[in-house]
Amino acid sequence: MATVAIVGDGPGGLSAALFLAKNGHSVTVFGDDNTAMHYAYLHNYLGIPEIAGSDLQQIARGQAEAFGAIIDARRVAKVETAPDGLTVTIDDGSTSTADYVVLSEGKNPELARSMGLEFDGPAIATDRDQRTSVPRVYAVGRSTRPTRSQAIISAGAGAAAALDILAREAGNDIQDWDTPPKEA
Repeated sequence: MATVAIVGDGPGGLSAALFLAKNGHSVTVFGDDNTAMHYAYLHNYLGIPEIAGSDLQQIARGQAEAFGAIIDARRVAKVETAPDGLTVTIDDGSTSTADYVVLSEGKNPELARSMGLEFDGPAIATDRDQRTSVPRVYAVGRSTRPTRSQAIISAGAGAAAALDILAREAGNDIQDWDTPPKEA
């Protein structure tokens, strides 16, 4: 079981949390529900005819928590590489170690800059699995597509990062495929 720290609780961060927690990994999402989603009304989220961004946030947070993700409103001050993983320092000075970090910082990726991640213009540079230039650090959401961000794209990026972490932990490619419940 991997320990994953997710910084940011928008669609990208919560999507990653959901996939990872439902597959048995230890997930903490650092976010205080202060996201741009509260200013959105979505007509373009596949499978949902329309929904207020605040309602989507509430549902997504509940889904991630229902599978065991912990949502922590404290702010992450620093992320550093360490011999045994990544050290996550909270504003109050407390620290924890994570095997992976997923950054979903929105339009102001302070941690990404402080970690020295590579940028492509204003965007954090990632590969197709959302991996950054620092091993075991992923970036998703608006900070990777600042001029073309959409909630559904951010959620997909969070899922891609989570699937890559799941595959790395399993040692082979995996699919997160749920089957309908069996009728009694």
